[in-house]
Amino acid sequence: MTVFLTDVGHGLLDVSHSMLAMVGLAVVAGALFMGSQDELRDSLEARAWGWLEARHLARSGGEDLAAVAETEPTSTGGPVNTSSTADLADLTRAQANVARWIVRRYHVAPEPVARLVQESWTVGQRTGIEPTLILSVMAIESSFNPFAQSPVGAQGLMQVMTKVHSDKYESYGGHLAAFDPVSNLRVGVLVLKECIAKAGGLSDGLRFYVGAGAGDDDGGYAAKVIAEQELLKRVAAGQNVPPTIVPVVAKVAPAPAVVAPAAVVAPAAPAASESTAHADAPELDAQARPEHERVASVR
Repeated sequence: MTVFLTDVGHGLLDVSHSMLAMVGLAVVAGALFMGSQDELRDSLEARAWGWLEARHLARSGGEDLAAVAETEPTSTGGPVNTSSTADLADLTRAQANVARWIVRRYHVAPEPVARLVQESWTVGQRTGIEPTLILSVMAIESSFNPFAQSPVGAQGLMQVMTKVHSDKYESYGGHLAAFDPVSNLRVGVLVLKECIAKAGGLSDGLRFYVGAGAGDDDGGYAAKVIAEQELLKRVAAGQNVPPTIVPVVAKVAPAPAVVAPAAVVAPAAPAASESTAHADAPELDAQARPEHERVASVR
């Protein structure tokens, strides 16, 4: 009986050795085959990257964050596009029209703008935010300067308050990702979507985004963004829109000035007039400042 069991054990050991050898040969053969098949290798790389990214996003949490950060393989089945530039030839006609117009209007390089336009369309489709609205916010906030920073700490293309929304940058490597154009765009879209949902409408959502409350004076910010978006929509549709055109923004007519009778001129009147002008100056200064310098700290 002992001899029988010993023979059985030796037999199983030999079989297992043979099976392991066969598995090893199969792995080597598969690796050699994969090395010679570029398309298959790229496809597997894309799948592996997608799985790893999904795991990372699941750990960081947030359905909206996952939807925004999710990227797709290129049309050729290659790895995902994580660069900050793109070729205009890779864009659709509408996207290319918008990218070229932005390049001429804001005097920026075409390759980074092409990437931003491409990403705006992708993220907009996933989040339900119009890509032209995303690009309009960038235009008014920073004029497509990825390194812009306001006195209150709003940073990057979409002037997101990094300290307030630092959790949204965790899956992109931390708060310094605010200066990465694509990361800032994705986080900015999340903040914009939250503001619109909270306000219940686009105009009030834009007011929340810039730091004003619903119905509060935003210095014309919402009107400027919407006017810029209308221009971009026309450009995307193929219309010829001059890049130097100034968006038409509705303005409130100032109240008529009260003119004192010429006969009644007190000696102190010039001083009072001068005092009034100085009192009004800070308000005029505030209106003339760029949008990203008037962001409230609640943003």
